Amino acid sequence: MKKLFLFVLGALTFAACQESLEEKAAREVKMYTRKNCPAKISDTVIMDSLTFEASTHTLHYYYTMTGAADSVGLLNKADARAALLAALRNETSTAAFKEAGYNFAYTYHSQKSPKTILFDTVFGEKDYSAK
Repeated sequence: MKKLFLFVLGALTFAACQESLEEKAAREVKMYTRKNCPAKISDTVIMDSLTFEASTHTLHYYYTMTGAADSVGLLNKADARAALLAALRNETSTAAFKEAGYNFAYTYHSQKSPKTILFDTVFGEKDYSAK
């Protein structure tokens, strides 16, 4: 009986570890958003949420710009795309998703006018794997 119990326990443990990468992404982003968002990144940037879009395999980060940074065109002038791409390439916590070729999207909204998108970009595998 003890051996049967240990076998069943082992089988259940093994089965629980068979989570797909998509399931892992959905679970992790939901947990991250619930625990950490909104999060003040700096005096002018707030991270609102992180979502997973299963149909496109995209991890999507949503931010709000405040204060002096809440201005159309400012992030383009600052070459935010290059800075975000450099950070993504160096990020180790997303390694499994990058190895699987997932996309990473970043959307920045205005605090003054929440429907206004100040900056929006998506990186695919060809972007972050290129050196």
